[in-house]
Parts: sequence; C-alpha cells; structure tokens
Amino acid sequence: MDHQGHRKDTSPERHTLQEHMIMTIPEEIIERTHRGKATKEDAIALLDVNPFELYTLADNLRKEAVGDTVTYVTNRNIYITNMCKGNCGFCGFREEKGYILTIEEILEQVGQAEKAGAVEICIQGGYLPQLDLEFYNEIVKSIHTKYPNMTIHGFSPMEIYYASSLSKTPIEDAFSELKKSGLGTLTGTSAEILVDRVRKIICEDKITTAQWIETIKASHRVGLRTNATIMYGHVETWEERFDHILTIRDIQEETGAFTELITMPFMPYNNSLGEEMLRSGKFMTTGMEDLKMIAIARVLLNKHVDNLQACWVKLGKKLANVALSCGANDLGGTLMEDQITLASGGANGEYLSPEELEWIIKSAGRKPMLRNALYEEI
Repeated sequence: MDHQGHRKDTSPERHTLQEHMIMTIPEEIIERTHRGKATKEDAIALLDVNPFELYTLADNLRKEAVGDTVTYVTNRNIYITNMCKGNCGFCGFREEKGYILTIEEILEQVGQAEKAGAVEICIQGGYLPQLDLEFYNEIVKSIHTKYPNMTIHGFSPMEIYYASSLSKTPIEDAFSELKKSGLGTLTGTSAEILVDRVRKIICEDKITTAQWIETIKASHRVGLRTNATIMYGHVETWEERFDHILTIRDIQEETGAFTELITMPFMPYNNSLGEEMLRSGKFMTTGMEDLKMIAIARVLLNKHVDNLQACWVKLGKKLANVALSCGANDLGGTLMEDQITLASGGANGEYLSPEELEWIIKSAGRKPMLRNALYEEI
C-alpha cells in the first residue's frame, strides 16, 4: 500500500531497469538479511535497487552459506506416463491416450542410466486413477532391489496426495511405505505458486496451497527430504512470488527437510496459459527477471535453505552460468531426458554431460562437486 492506501503495483511487468529508480540497498535490509529475517517488504524494496548491487549481495550470501563449491548431479528423468487427468493451463505434457510404462520398461531405463554413469533416477508422471499407491511402491521396490546403489528421487506431492486419497490411506502412511520400499527423496514439484488466487487460474483441479503444505510436511515427518520449487512468470505478481518463498521458509523453520529451492521460469509455448499470455503481448521472463528471482530468493532464504539451483534446462546454459554470480550454487542434473520442458517449448536440450557442466562451473570461477539428492558429495 502507498501512503494514500492504494495497493502498490508489484506485478512482474513493473520492474525493469529504470535509471531513475536505482538506489543503494538500505543498511537495515542488509542487516535483516544476514540474520535470516528479511521480510516481504524488504524483497519488494530490492526490486528497485541497482540489480548488480542486488546480485552482489546475493553472491556474498551464497559464499557465506556454501562457499565456492557449485554442485550438480548425474541423473535421468523417467516418465512413467505421458497421460494426466489434470487440466493445468501451463502444461504441454498431457495426452488423453498414451502410455504407462511397465516395471520391466522402467528397469530397462534405470539400467541404461546406470551404464551412462547416473547416480540418481527421477521418476515423474501425471495423476491417474490407474497409478495407485501399490504401483508406486512396486516401482520403487523393484528399482531398489535391482539397483541398490541408485538414488530414487521421485513423485510429486500431488501424485501421492491423489493416490493416497484414492486408496483411503493416510498420507503419512503412504510416505512411510514408499520410504520403506526405497524412495530416497520426494520432489517438491506441483507447488507452482503457493497462492490460491493463482492456483485457481492456472491449475484449478490441482491440490490447494494448504493441501500441498500438509502433504510436504507429512513427507518430512516420516523422514523424507524434499526439494522445493517455484514456477513463475505467468499470472502471479512479485508479491505472490515472495509469499511462496516465505511459505517455503516457514515450512523449513518447522521441519528443516528442504534440500534446495529450484526457481523455474514458465515456458509459454504449446499450452493454453502461454497462448493467452502471448496473445496479450506478454512474453516469457527476461534474463534480468530470472536473475533477480534467484538473487531475492537467496536473500529471503538466507540461514534457512542453503542451496539454490540455476535450472539450465529452463534458463539456458549461458544464463545459468551467470546465475552462479547472483546467488545460485547448483546447476541441477545432467537429466538425459526432460520431456516436460521440451513439450512446453523449451529450447535448451535435454542432456548436458558432466564434463560440460564442470566447464560451466569452472568458467564462473567455482569448484565443481558431484552430489546426490541430499547434497552429499559422491
């Protein structure tokens, strides 16, 4: 609100690099940031400072939190289906008639990944009545039995919430069973923007903010670690982005089980939400906006979530390289496949070799480290 009681415009479009708005970062914001107490108002104020001053602050916080090591993981995405009963406006990855992989087909893909040097499998799918808890447990158990050294990172809070409600199984019991079967970590996807105003527009039949929070907390309570994600650059305001990040911070203060935050710009191609955006003359996020997003996430999460991923498959290799000087300390995975990004018009490929990832890291003046999903060195 301004002094006359009007709501301030904090939509993403408002904040471009305008010379007359540049100011230095107030000392009290820097002080709160270093204590891990930065506020939403601080984040809003940082949108109007010299962006390079903001990036420097975030880079300093990154150095204090994790030093000069930049991590990556050798992994493969396995899509158990290309079908989903959801109607999310941002997704180009949905078919009414498609495939569901058999256990044998999944194991074959895991074997290929192991031969290629992957240490982690990321299992992804949609939510369908055919994908019940028994099937998820069978997948995990089969992989864990045949490939005991492969870390299994998989499923979204939405998938498990849906499957557990279908089978009338309490959500904590569902996660306990999956953990027992060999699930290493749960993904923090299906979060999009954790604000119900936005969710009603972009993914009305998906779980609500409260349901996502309760599901992720339930996974944390049984001892599963998860990452956290945010998908931004569509209908949300900057304030709503910050509400989302502060929700992640609140959960982290309670459970301490988030491993990282992945900031993912929305890809506006081959999906209904993007088509509407493009018709209105609004395009995808700019590089400056993506870097501000990472930098302010570092500010808000300082002392809470140490690891921030610059997702090369969304940002592109060059911008991901720059993001390592704006608060990020991880480049994500080699991936081998990222069908979801490709289906939504992403143009940055679906595989990066460990050698190229290390080259990107070293060219930023950092030390590369191969990790697993828990950020432990391999």
